[in-house]
Amino acid sequence: MERYICIHGHFYQPPRENPWLEAVEMQASAYPYHDWNARIAAESYAANAASRILNGDGKIAEITNNYAHMSFNFGPTLLLWLATQDPETYEAVLAADRQSQERFSGHGSALAQVYNHMIMPLANERDKYTQVRWGIADFTARFGRMPEGMWLAETAVDIATLEVLAECGIAFTILAPHQAGRVRPLGAENWEDVAGARIDPTRAYRQYLPSGKSIALFFYDGPISRAVGFEHLLDSGEGFAQRLAGAFNDGRDEAQLVHIATDGETYGHHFRHADMALAYALHYIEQQGIATITNYGEFLEQHPPTHEVQIIEDTSWSCMHGIERWRSDCGCNSGGYPQWNQEWRLPLRAALDWLRDTLAPVYAEQAHAFFADPWAVRDQYIAIILDRAPENVQTKLAEWAGRALSDEEEVAALKLLEMQRHALLMYTSCGWFFDELSGIETVQVIEYAARAVQLAQSWCGEQVETEFLARLAQVKSNLPEHGDGQRIYEKWVKPTQISLKKVMAHYALSDLFEDYPDEAAIYCYTVARNEQQMFSAGKARLVVGRARLTSHITRETDEFSYTALHFENHNLTGGVRQTRSAEEYTTLAQELSSAFDRADLAETVRLLDDNFDRRLYTLSQLFRDEQVKILDILMGDERDAAEAANQAIYDRSVVLLRFLTGQGLTPPDVLKFAAETALQARLRAAIEHDPLNPDEIKQLLHEAELAGAQLNDADLAYRMKLRVNAIIDDFRATPDDPDCLARTVAVVEEAHAVPGEVDLWHAQNVYYDLLQRHGEEFRARGDDGEEARAWWAQFAHLGDLLGVQV
Repeated sequence: MERYICIHGHFYQPPRENPWLEAVEMQASAYPYHDWNARIAAESYAANAASRILNGDGKIAEITNNYAHMSFNFGPTLLLWLATQDPETYEAVLAADRQSQERFSGHGSALAQVYNHMIMPLANERDKYTQVRWGIADFTARFGRMPEGMWLAETAVDIATLEVLAECGIAFTILAPHQAGRVRPLGAENWEDVAGARIDPTRAYRQYLPSGKSIALFFYDGPISRAVGFEHLLDSGEGFAQRLAGAFNDGRDEAQLVHIATDGETYGHHFRHADMALAYALHYIEQQGIATITNYGEFLEQHPPTHEVQIIEDTSWSCMHGIERWRSDCGCNSGGYPQWNQEWRLPLRAALDWLRDTLAPVYAEQAHAFFADPWAVRDQYIAIILDRAPENVQTKLAEWAGRALSDEEEVAALKLLEMQRHALLMYTSCGWFFDELSGIETVQVIEYAARAVQLAQSWCGEQVETEFLARLAQVKSNLPEHGDGQRIYEKWVKPTQISLKKVMAHYALSDLFEDYPDEAAIYCYTVARNEQQMFSAGKARLVVGRARLTSHITRETDEFSYTALHFENHNLTGGVRQTRSAEEYTTLAQELSSAFDRADLAETVRLLDDNFDRRLYTLSQLFRDEQVKILDILMGDERDAAEAANQAIYDRSVVLLRFLTGQGLTPPDVLKFAAETALQARLRAAIEHDPLNPDEIKQLLHEAELAGAQLNDADLAYRMKLRVNAIIDDFRATPDDPDCLARTVAVVEEAHAVPGEVDLWHAQNVYYDLLQRHGEEFRARGDDGEEARAWWAQFAHLGDLLGVQV
C-alpha cells in the first residue's frame, strides 16, 4: 500500500483596509504591532516561512519553509497586503511554491482562492464568475502559473459554483467530509449513501456536472482536522505525526491519502509555536518513512479518481446548518454572547442584495458608453487592480474600449469599475460570521457598500444612499446604544468617507509637521505641490500652499489652495478650497501672512473662516496614523517635562525607596511611580544608545530591583529586539568585520540580560542563513591563524547566544 500525507493550510484574513485609503490604519489592540495583519503575519505567516526544528538540546538544528512541504492557499486580498507590507514573507511564499514544484513532480503546492472570500452559493451567477476569474488572474500574476486547485470560502459549495470552477479550468477543490452525499465506483450503477461525514477521505473523487464537465474533489479528514484546530493536537509535533499515521487503513491495498485542512493561522497565531509542531511533524514523517509527503496536484496525477461523488449542495465547513450562518439566525456564532441573536444577518444581506441589484443596471448602462461588453470588462478589471501604474491603466482601458479614452472618460470608467469592485467586496463572508452587527468585520462590509454608494452618486445622486439607509434601519443591533444599521452607518461609516478635499485637508494639517517633497504620496493619492509658504511666531506656525491632488484609484484630480494654523498643544485648524486662479491664491496668502506676522491670531482665524466658508478641519480629521504621529510630536515637550520631574523626584528619594523596599514596606504610590517612570526612561535610552553600555544597563536593572520598581518588561524587550535586528543586519552586510561581529555579540548578550523575552527570530534567521551559505568557508578560517580563529570563536559564540546549532 502506498501511503501519502498532505496538510493544507487556508491562510486568510478579513480585509481591514480603509476603502477610501486602500490601506490598513493603526489598530491599538494589536500593539506593539501596527495592526492585526502585521501581528498575525509575524506570529503565523512569517513564522511558517522560517519555522524551527530543534535538536535534543533545544537549539535550532534547521530552519525550514513549511509552505514548501504542505498544501496552502492565501487569500488574494491578504497577498496584496503582504506584497507591500511584508515583502520578505511574501517572497518566501512565492519561493515555496517554486520549491514545491521541484518536490512534487512539477505540481505547485499553492492553490488559488475565490477573490474576496464570498460565500459562493449565495452569489449570483455573474459574481461567481468574477470571483473565480479574479482569483485565477491574481494567482497567475503572483505565482507565474495557472492554479490547479481553488479554495472556496468556508468550503461553501453548490453545483453552480463547481460548474464555474470547471469552466474556468480548475481541476479540483477541497471540501469537508460532511459535504459528500453519496459515492460509487466509476462505471457502477448503485450509489452508497455517505451523508453524515461517512465518506472515505483517503482517495480523490470525481463530481460529474450537468454541463458534461467534471471536477475532482478531495474530502479532508474531519476528526484530525478538528483535533488540529480545536483539541491541542499541535502541542506535540511527534504526536501530530503519529495521529496522521494512524489514519491509514492497513486493510486496503490501493494508494491512500491522509489529508487535513484547517485555517493556516492555526500554525502560530491561534496556537503559539504551532508552526514548529507542523515543521517537526513533516520532518518526522519523512525521517521515519511513515508516508510520502505530497500535494493534491501530484496525488491527483498519480492516482486519479476511481470513484464518483455527488455533493450535498449549500453546505460549508463552518456551519452545521449548511450556509445559514451567512443569511439567518441559525444558531452558529462564536459562543461568547449567548444572550445575543443574529437576526440581523438576513436583513443585512437583503440590503446588500438590493444595493447590488440597484447598481448593476447603472454600471451596465453607463459603462456601455465606453465598453461593448461591460461585464466582460469587469472580469478583466483585475489587470488594473494588480497594477495601478498610470500607463497600465491607460493601456488597459484603451484596449477594452477599442480606443483611447479622454481623461474625463477614464475617470468615469474607473469610478464605475470601482463601484463594482466594492459591490463585490461588501459580500466578504466575515461580515456575517460573527455575533453582532456592530462588530468590526460587519462594519467593514458596510463601509465597502458605502464606498460603492458614494461612487454611484455621479449618476444616481443621493437617492441610492437614502434608500439603502432605509433598509439598514431594518437591521437591528443587539446593543441598544447602536440601535440599527442606519445608526451604525451614520456613527461610524459616514465619518470615514473621504473626498479629495478631505485628503487635501489631511495634507494641509500634516504639512505643518512633515517635510514633504514637492510630490508626495498620501495613501492612494498623490499631492503635487505648486507653492508653499511657512511662517512662524514663537510656537505658532502658519502654512499656506497650493497643490494638485490625484487619486491613484480613479484618476480623479483637482487643484486646491490650503492653509493650516497651529497655535500650541493640539490646537490645529486648517481650510481647503478649490483653486480658482493663481492671483486669488496670492491674495489669500498675503492676507493670512500679514495678519499672522502682526501676531494677530484672532484676525488670522477670522480670515480662515471667511475664506473657507467656515468649513475648517482640525486634528480630529487627520487619518489615524498621522494623527498619532503628530500627537506624539505635540506631546514631546510635555512628556519630556513630566519625565524630568519624575527623574528629579526619583533622584531625591532613591535612598528612601531602597530603605523602604529593604524593610519590606510599601513605598508611597507617587514615589514608586516616579521611580518606575525614571528608570524605564533611562533603560530605554541605554538600550538605544550607540555604543551599547552593558554596565549601565546592568546598573539600572539593579537600581530597579533595589527600589522595588515594576518595569514595563514588554516595552524593554521590544526595544531590544529592534536593536538586535539593526545590528544583525549590519553584520549580515559586513560579516568579515571583526568589530561589527564583536558589537553584534555584545548586543545579543545584553538581550539576554534585559527583563522580558526578547524576540530573536529575525537574528536567528540571518545567522542561520549565513551559516548555511558560508558555513564551510567560515569554519575553514579557523585554520588561517590566531586572528581567524578568534573570529570563528566569536561567530560560534554568537550562534550559541542565538540558540542556533553550530
